[in-house]
Amino acid sequence: KHPPIYFLFLLLSTHTVNLQLGIIMTSFMVPPLSRYFSSACGRSQLLASFSSLCPQSSSSDHKRKLSSQSQSNCNLASTQSWSDEWKSLGLGARLPKPGSRLTNLMFVQMGFGVDQHGNDGNNAGATKASVRAVRNAIEFNSIPGIIESVPGGRSEMLISVKLGIPLKREDSTEPMEVDLNEVAKVFPYGRLMPIEIVVGGLTFNTGRIVRELGDVDDLAVCVAACVSIGYDSGKRGDEDVHIMHDTKHHR
Repeated sequence: KHPPIYFLFLLLSTHTVNLQLGIIMTSFMVPPLSRYFSSACGRSQLLASFSSLCPQSSSSDHKRKLSSQSQSNCNLASTQSWSDEWKSLGLGARLPKPGSRLTNLMFVQMGFGVDQHGNDGNNAGATKASVRAVRNAIEFNSIPGIIESVPGGRSEMLISVKLGIPLKREDSTEPMEVDLNEVAKVFPYGRLMPIEIVVGGLTFNTGRIVRELGDVDDLAVCVAACVSIGYDSGKRGDEDVHIMHDTKHHR
């Protein structure tokens, strides 16, 4: 029988620096190694070596990881991720806790977005313009103080979104349809409150029709967005609005 030291020489033979030495030593070692592997002791040590090099998690650990990942995905405000990078990092706004209310406003951002090819017959232009409006509201701001000012940090901050969407038609009282799932995936963290849609924004004519982009006319869509962030203090009063500060009384 040969001792397990043969395994060391076999591993060295795969290293580039010791390639020639490995080839020479392997030629001498193959016959005794084959006999060693055929023995019960050799087989047991070989299996033990592979087990130590390739540890596998138990099925229960694997199930817990899948369950945790599934629960996290179900808690997201959007069923999609903004990018593969965000998905790999676990970024994405979550749903608010039941009964949450934005009682303490900390930051209010305005933005607008336009889709110059807004009428493709499927109201997709309002969705594109809404996404651009929300990104316009948040992408030029840095709010590092949220980490210390909001209980629970940025992951627990509440996000309120209000969109002004143009009417479907001039004779209609309903705003254009918006895919709110697309809007929700814009936010990397925080808890997104239900998105509010009101009649607003505007439509205008661009003077050109680009059939290659799906245009059916020259209508463009403009959407206004208000994105407010803050937190829920947990205090409830008779009023159903956030705390307002009168600058006349807070000097």
